[in-house]
Amino acid sequence: MDLMQIRPAPEGKFAKADGVTYHYIELGQGSPTIFLHGGGPGCTGWSDFGQVAPLFAADRRVLLVDILQYGKSEKTVIKGPMWDFHAAKTVALMDALGIDRADFVCNSWGGTIALNLAARYPERVRSLVITGSQPVWHGPLAPLPENGHRGRKARDIYFGGTGPSWEKMRELIARLEWYDADAIPDATVTMRYEQSIDPEEVALAGASDDPRGEWQELADVLPIVQAPTLFMWGMYDAFLTPDYPLMLARMIPKGNLHVMDRASHHLQEERPADYHSVVTGFLNQEHG
Repeated sequence: MDLMQIRPAPEGKFAKADGVTYHYIELGQGSPTIFLHGGGPGCTGWSDFGQVAPLFAADRRVLLVDILQYGKSEKTVIKGPMWDFHAAKTVALMDALGIDRADFVCNSWGGTIALNLAARYPERVRSLVITGSQPVWHGPLAPLPENGHRGRKARDIYFGGTGPSWEKMRELIARLEWYDADAIPDATVTMRYEQSIDPEEVALAGASDDPRGEWQELADVLPIVQAPTLFMWGMYDAFLTPDYPLMLARMIPKGNLHVMDRASHHLQEERPADYHSVVTGFLNQEHG
């Protein structure tokens, strides 16, 4: 099985949760493990974790969730603090699926949601694995690159000008998400591109009033996260160098950090077998 060449997504399911509709893909049986993807154009639970999901599904109940406003989940307009909204709705999804407590494995945008969820609903989280997330707006020694707006600028560039294209998607992934541009599978680019031109996704990107909610910083929240947390980071992450997750790990009482060589922002896609090896070792610890 070539894990680097993502397969077409299996048929997913839909669930109503506190007035919104989520789409998710479920694989395997065992301890519930919720995967939350990043916030790049065209991202979905399957696009970000489809390569590595079968490995985790060998002994876990894997739920690859499309975050609200992404994939096939509802493109609801968010009002109020954005991470509070996402955390509350994700807990409602857990309720709808009968999940009392779960491990969370997350990339970028999804990791910030999970950190806030763990702080506000501690009884719902067993452990956290966070890759490439930016919950705090400052670095340990210097301001963040582009004042932390690199992702938002990339989104504006992608949807702006002549609009989305396959070539622009590949350039975005090569510049910001993968260490080795030559290794990016065409199928991954196609999957992301086709999702990004979904009419509702394009409409959200072009909305003049921000439909994603009020931006929140979580610096005051991280110290109350009690769940054991592993920050998985690429040595060459294009958004945040490894000194940033080291700072985050020290802000959380049970914070840990693993820095992976030959990887950028999407470790789980670039090195799925190695990512699974490190992450499953952490998840299988006795976290209580």
